[in-house]
Amino acid sequence: MTDPVDVVAGVLMVAGALLSLGAAIGLLRFPDLLTRMHAATKPQVLGSLLLLTALGLELRSWALVPLLVVAWIFQLLTVPVSAHMVGRAGYRTKHVDKARLTVDELDDVVARVERAEEEELER
Repeated sequence: MTDPVDVVAGVLMVAGALLSLGAAIGLLRFPDLLTRMHAATKPQVLGSLLLLTALGLELRSWALVPLLVVAWIFQLLTVPVSAHMVGRAGYRTKHVDKARLTVDELDDVVARVERAEEEELER
């Protein structure tokens, strides 16, 4: 007879793998940088949480729980920051389709910086 914890761990593993697969498919299929970043970050963080939870349930070791929590917190903190940096770099190098943006809050800031750099070069 199958242990209920094994069943829960299996369901969590399948759900986490499906979310990670969805993130990978989104990276391949979405049309522009910003939607690809969204696909890479949102489901991947939840997918890794589900996979780490399944791993903790399957291994049944309380000593492993702090390590799994640290691994998930590291993912939770670094993935959005890296996506933000990629998005800003893509915006500054003009790899963002501005026609797809609803609100462009960076346009004025980047224009001011570009004007300041041009004035600096003219001096």
